[in-house]
Amino acid sequence: MASNSNISELHQNAKERLRIISGHLQKPAKREQLRVSANECKAEAADRSLEKNRTIPKRRQETLKWNGWGYNDSKFMFNKKGQAEFTGKRYRLSGMVLPALREWFEKTFGASLEHKTPARSALNPSEVPPPILNEGFVQDLKGTAIPFSHEAEDRIFRAHGHCLHEVFALREGKFERVPDLVVWPNCHKEVEKIVELACKHNICVMPFGGGTSVSNAVECPSDEKRTILSLDTSQMNRILWIDEKNLTAHVEAGIVGQDLERLLNESGYCTGHEPDSMEFSTLGGWVATRASGMKKNIYGNIEDLVSLIRGTLGVVTEVTIKIRPIPEYQKYGSVVFPNFDQGVACLREVAKQRCAPASIRLMDNEQFQFGHALKPQVSSIFTSFLDGLKKFYITKFKGFDPNQLCVATLLFEGDREKVLQHEKQVYDIAAKFGGLAAGEDNGQRGYMLTFVIAYLRDLGMDYYVIGESFETSVPWDRVTQTYDAGACVYFYFAFNYRGLSDPVHVYDQIEHAAREEILANGGSLSHHHGVGKLRKHWLQETISDVGLGMLRSVKEYVDPNNIFGNRNLL
Repeated sequence: MASNSNISELHQNAKERLRIISGHLQKPAKREQLRVSANECKAEAADRSLEKNRTIPKRRQETLKWNGWGYNDSKFMFNKKGQAEFTGKRYRLSGMVLPALREWFEKTFGASLEHKTPARSALNPSEVPPPILNEGFVQDLKGTAIPFSHEAEDRIFRAHGHCLHEVFALREGKFERVPDLVVWPNCHKEVEKIVELACKHNICVMPFGGGTSVSNAVECPSDEKRTILSLDTSQMNRILWIDEKNLTAHVEAGIVGQDLERLLNESGYCTGHEPDSMEFSTLGGWVATRASGMKKNIYGNIEDLVSLIRGTLGVVTEVTIKIRPIPEYQKYGSVVFPNFDQGVACLREVAKQRCAPASIRLMDNEQFQFGHALKPQVSSIFTSFLDGLKKFYITKFKGFDPNQLCVATLLFEGDREKVLQHEKQVYDIAAKFGGLAAGEDNGQRGYMLTFVIAYLRDLGMDYYVIGESFETSVPWDRVTQTYDAGACVYFYFAFNYRGLSDPVHVYDQIEHAAREEILANGGSLSHHHGVGKLRKHWLQETISDVGLGMLRSVKEYVDPNNIFGNRNLL
């Protein structure tokens, strides 16, 4: 038998192990990295002090377009001289004239500046359907002191994402079912209270993050008779703690990407997650849609960054994410290939050797021509001469056909010495497939163009051109972006709709046919845009009757009264 002293020692060891385990499960209250209690709601004064950390204001219409993409002060337009320019001061292209864009635009789409279809400049509140209000819910909500609104502007702003038909309807002032109330919780506890009241009064709750969805996810069901509550997560925008030992951070899900990166950068960290919409999309939205970032080769997609989520079949309120120290060195690059096939072969070899840089994207010739049309006016004769010399070298001396060549843009990040070694390895592989280094500036310009391309759809709609992007993941023989599990292929499709009575319906038919062909050839339903309502038509054949039945069973068990009634997926 064990002696009393041995038993006592065993008890002490067990208590110590429990203490250590408890330390892993709970953040100590006095830990330096703990910025605020996870369940502590911001006081009014604290809320005001945090305004400086928020790029997008509570009333988004003060900064963002209500019927188009992005900031109010940023857009593509044709000036009085008929030249294209990009307004504002926020982007690399801002304030610059784009001399080749008009010719490309008119030639590609058969468009004319003489035929214009401008959007409505202002919202007419009287045209917005009146709210359907559950008075009992409204009275109970007033008792919580949680801010809410039923003003037309606030409701319309949260009635849509950025699918083609949503934006087209907004531009024409056509509004169907919209949220009846908008509520702004400050923390997890306030979300719990809102959901509790929604269950009590049978209210339909639709979470709203950045509103950048391209899957109809935030579109209100047209036949919903209950009060629809848009739960805007934008005020839940704090980093609650940073754990420097384990390189994790606990963050409220309403924070937009650019604010998350800036606040982490202040502490010397980053996520490295850069989706095209990171200026406006939220952490919670990334989690809900399985978002992908441009630097996924190093940092992973959102499913690789998330370790804990609060919110299942409901509202994502808080997320624990992996973080990294800010990289020591960053370098852009680009490679021009004789044709798309050789570019694809190069990217495949890069993936096989597992040496993909943080970002590598291959653009086909049409996208290359499009990117060239967005090149700003050069500021000097010398720069113009150099550009001409490069073009002469590539097309005349090397024999590249301007109508066949394609370009890959690159971004390397990490330790300086390793980046330079990595860069050499990638360029050596590219050379084996006929690739020529095309310079850092072209690489950076191509990377940064990603953030302004969405503004072009608004310009197109001003002149009878509609378009949309869609994507899929496919086997390696159809690659344009490198992924361990295959490839992501990204499409831009647009056409001149002048003379068509229902252009959006025509576009929907084309995209439907394209998606059918994608699925028939082994492509996925979506890679990172999400399913939402737009693609749920194909969900059953994608995941099987059993898979769909499992989803329905979980939904019915967790939310039997369909409080979260956005009808996405199911």
